[in-house]
Amino acid sequence: MELLSNAPVHRSVPDRYVFPPDKRPALLSDDHSPDVAFPVIDLHGGRLPVSDDHRHQVAAEIIRAGKEYGFFQVVNHGVGEGVVRGFREAAAEFFAMPAEDKLPYCSYDMSKRFRLATSTSYDRGETLYWRDYIKFRCYPASNENARHWPSKPANFTPSLIEYSAAVHELAQTILCLIAEGLGLDGGFFAGDLSGGDTHMSVNYYPPCPDPTVTMGLLAHCDRHLLTVLSQADVAGLQARHGDRWLLVHPIPGAFVVNFGHQMEIVTNGVLASAEHRAVTNSAVARMSVATHVHPTDGCRIRPASEMVHEAMNPAKYREFAFSEFMEAYDAADASREEVLQSFKICHD
Repeated sequence: MELLSNAPVHRSVPDRYVFPPDKRPALLSDDHSPDVAFPVIDLHGGRLPVSDDHRHQVAAEIIRAGKEYGFFQVVNHGVGEGVVRGFREAAAEFFAMPAEDKLPYCSYDMSKRFRLATSTSYDRGETLYWRDYIKFRCYPASNENARHWPSKPANFTPSLIEYSAAVHELAQTILCLIAEGLGLDGGFFAGDLSGGDTHMSVNYYPPCPDPTVTMGLLAHCDRHLLTVLSQADVAGLQARHGDRWLLVHPIPGAFVVNFGHQMEIVTNGVLASAEHRAVTNSAVARMSVATHVHPTDGCRIRPASEMVHEAMNPAKYREFAFSEFMEAYDAADASREEVLQSFKICHD
């Protein structure tokens, strides 16, 4: 496997990374819109009271952001700066290791609990995406998960355990606020809906000699319930808003939060999964750390009864096991419309 991170400098974009003109990204300058910005929500250190007007206001802000964009950023979230920096530094060290040290982890086998690869597992045609990535199960730090993590760099495992536990707690807080904002019981998303192993994707995008001809990551929606992403201070994430691609501008210390397909289905379309992609830049490397909250494989997914009204808003999706959705997502190569079509209910 030829990894981009194995080359110290890329002088030109190899032909296999060059996309046809109609599939290339718009210039980032086209996406700097003064009138559209993804909401930034203050979580007040993650210590919101159990019940008061302030908490209800934050929950309402999350729902408004979810309905309008499917994306928002959270600040003052309670995850320590040192915790974030510690794992980001360990992950960067992993990609910087010599090729021979990374070789044992290289695989496109999606069943492996820790794997390193390049481009993407989906849409693997002749054109490659400009990224390397590691995917693995990060929480809980059970022996079954941890024994697959790399032994080098030495700080990888301890920093990962600290980071993933803190982000797990943050994700549960956000899910509780989402439930309350929708008028559901605060613990609605607890249990099987968020109780699967939490997965992590660490994406590494080296500096690209010509960002106008290639892409970092294909346009897609996430398959699971919720994503909490650290993108640090380097731009590159774009989210679709209507017929435009908007840059999610980095905010110091913030996490980007977006909904996956399961959130859209459970809320009967009230909170939609937003399509997003990654573009490259020529100046510096970019690394994003995405934490994905999953249902359990056997979890039965269906629109919440509170979100269904036979006359006003009938159920849009049939009931299914999450494992069935995972298979359909892989078969559809992450295509938003194709995978959702498999589970939609037709109303004549």
